[in-house]
Order: sequence, then C-alpha cells, then structure tokens
Amino acid sequence: MRPSHPGLNGLPKIFYFIPTILALVTSLCIIYCINLTSNYTGFLLGKPYIGSFLIQKRIPFLQIPNSIDIKTKVPLPDSGNSERLSEGELDLNIGKENNINNGVFHDKMVFLEDYKAMNKSLKIYVYPHSKDDSFANVLLPVDFKPGGNYASESYFKKCLMKSHFITKDPKEAHLFFLPFSIASLRHDPRVGVHGIQDFVRSYIYNISQAYPYWNRSGGADHFYVACHSIGRSAMEKAVDVKFNAIQVVCSASYYLSGYVAHKDASMPQIWPREGDPPKAGSTKRDKLAFFAGSNNSPVRQNLLEHWRNDSEISVHFGNLSIPYSKALSHSKFCLHVKGFEVNTARIADALFYGCVPIVIANHYDLPFTDILDWKKFSLVVATLDIPLLKEILHEISFEDYEELQRNVLEVRKHFQWHKVPENYDAFYMVMYELWLRRGLARIPVPESNQLYF
Repeated sequence: MRPSHPGLNGLPKIFYFIPTILALVTSLCIIYCINLTSNYTGFLLGKPYIGSFLIQKRIPFLQIPNSIDIKTKVPLPDSGNSERLSEGELDLNIGKENNINNGVFHDKMVFLEDYKAMNKSLKIYVYPHSKDDSFANVLLPVDFKPGGNYASESYFKKCLMKSHFITKDPKEAHLFFLPFSIASLRHDPRVGVHGIQDFVRSYIYNISQAYPYWNRSGGADHFYVACHSIGRSAMEKAVDVKFNAIQVVCSASYYLSGYVAHKDASMPQIWPREGDPPKAGSTKRDKLAFFAGSNNSPVRQNLLEHWRNDSEISVHFGNLSIPYSKALSHSKFCLHVKGFEVNTARIADALFYGCVPIVIANHYDLPFTDILDWKKFSLVVATLDIPLLKEILHEISFEDYEELQRNVLEVRKHFQWHKVPENYDAFYMVMYELWLRRGLARIPVPESNQLYF
C-alpha cells in the first residue's frame, strides 16, 4: 500500500480551502473599492471633485510684492447695456435650430438643450478693479477693437464684461474670472515676459487674502483666459492655478505638463476679419493644398523638404506672390502645421475662406472638441505621415470632399468674434466650454464678513 504524504495527514480539511477563501475575500475587497471610489467621478457627474490630487494646500509665499491693488466695493466696469443681447433675444435665436448643422456636432439636441440652460442660469463673478488701479491696463477690458494673432483673449474679456452672464453677487456665481491679461502683462514694461510668473503669484495671493472665494475651493471654480504661448508657463509660481483652476488657452497641448485635458479648455486662435465670410463653395479651387508661414519647427522643415517644389501642394516660407486670402480661397485643403506651438490662427483662417483644414500638429487638443466633431469638417494627419500627404488627400473622394467643405461653411460661424456677441459664435462656444466645467454643487460663501483682511 502506497504511504500517504506525512505533511498532509495531520492537517484539518479546512486548510485545503484557504486559497479559495483568500481569492473570494480579495474579490469582495476589489468590488467594495470600486463601489466606494465610483462616488468620486465628479466631473462625469457634473459635481466638483475636491480631492487631494486637484486641490493643493496653499503655501504662503514669502516677500510677495504688493503689485496688485485689491479694492473693496469697487463696481464692475460699465456693462454696456445698450449693446447687450438680452435673454429674451437669446431665446428667440436659440429656437431657430435650422441655424445649426446637425452634422458637425457630437449631439445637436444635447448641445441645444444645454446651450439654452447655460444662457438662462450661468453666472460669473469678476474680481472688481477700477480705472484708477495701477494695473488697469492688465485687469480691465481694452478700450479699442482687438486685432492680431492674440485677439481672442481680449475679445473674450470685452464680450464677457458686457454679457448677461456677469453677476455682482458672488453667492450666485458658478465660476470666478481672474481678469489678468497675459498678452498685456507681456508688453507692460513693469512686468515683461520674465515678471509674469511673479505677477500671477502676487495676484492670487492678494485675492486669497482679501476674499474667501479662492480658499474655499483652492481655485477649482476659478478660470483665466490666455492666447499667447507664454501663458503656458505663467502659472509656474502659482501651482494652484495650474492644477486646480480652469485654464482657457490657445496653446492647448496634451504634451504640455501645465495643460490638463477636460479640466482645461482649448480656445481658438482667431485673427479677426471685417465683414461676413465669403460665400466660398468648392468650385474654382484649383490647388490641392496650401500652406504659408515661417520655417520655425522641425515639422515645418519636414513639410518643406517633401513638398517645396510640388505642383499640387503649395508650400511657402516667405512672401506670397498672391494675396493670402486668395490662396486660401483657391485651395481645397489648407494646412495647419505646428510651429513653435501646436496652435496658430490658420485653422480659423481656413474656415473663414471655406477651405478644409488639415491639422498636422501632434497632441493638439482642438478647440471645442467637447462640442464639435472635427472629423466632419477637417482631417488630422500625424506628423510622421507628411511624406504621404498627397496620397492621403487623393484618397478622399469628390463626394466626401464636398461634404467636408459644406460642413466647413456651416461650422465657421463658431470661429468668429463679434463686437456684440452673436449666438453660437466663438464667445458663446467658449462660454459653453465653461458651462461644461462648472460645479453643480457650489460651495457656500461664509455668512460672516464677505472680505478677509
């Protein structure tokens, strides 16, 4: 008879089930943890998540220059009621759903429903400053018509301050606007490029001492707007802004550590143009693709090496022999190629003149991508595929191109600024991005003194 194993004879049978019991206990623990953590999908549920990975403990700075004058009970700048679009007018315009092309949205009906709710309820509080403030040029809207490459920043502030979204009661506010202008700071001789980080740090410190709103959320219900690329490093000495606040920026790249997708929002860089966009169809476009710009990046250098002398793809680094607008109007596809940054005004340029954008900029978080389906009116090409560019474009059938181009004509209204905002234009699209990022559960303002000193 075969002897039994000496190590097993003396053990109770229950020990044979220990591995099974441990596996079951582990599984139950995992299920419990999943159920527990599912309560913190704050952004997906529209609730503010104030976890430790978002809200950094504010560390007091030493020797902060008192460069910002915090004034109490200062009225907001004149809201310009004569130019404000009333909520009644908004309701009438929102009802005209034929103005919106279903094909360019992820979900048209959801957008329209939320858009109407946004216009009725979204409120924003702006930290007040007067014209006597020593940095009024940085903190107040410009008193001229914005222009140039970084006009989006100035246009947004001007439009916001005249809009029905503004509230003077912080208890009503869903969001708080940090009104400093990165572009203005860059040109201010008292600050300059190298002083922007200190200015922002000082500003955040001062409002956190004078008001309770920043400290109660660590800045999670605050936002600022910047279109110049220097804005991406402006928050390095104010990490609460970078990690907690909503950054509405033109230089929106997944590759940058300072940009947090879904928390932050991408704003289009738009060079303002007078008048309505031309009625540019798909006919009389005799050039396959067009690009003009500086040779200031490896990506553009690669484009130049492959297509500089091509008869169908027109690539220019220097002065054009024809007007820029004519080149855009006579091209089927217009190339947006990464330079120093992923963003340029070329996408908005292409849309304005009815040209289908080709985006060649890896890691670019495209503007309004939460709302618009970019596949319906543009193409995104990886930088590694630049040698295959002509082949890619020739593979697009005439019918598919016609649909892309029709959608371009429909979507370009969302990439325009107006002195008085118009429904669904760039201003309202940025506001909708903020609406998506608001916190539905607002943290109450303390009932004691409104200001802390």
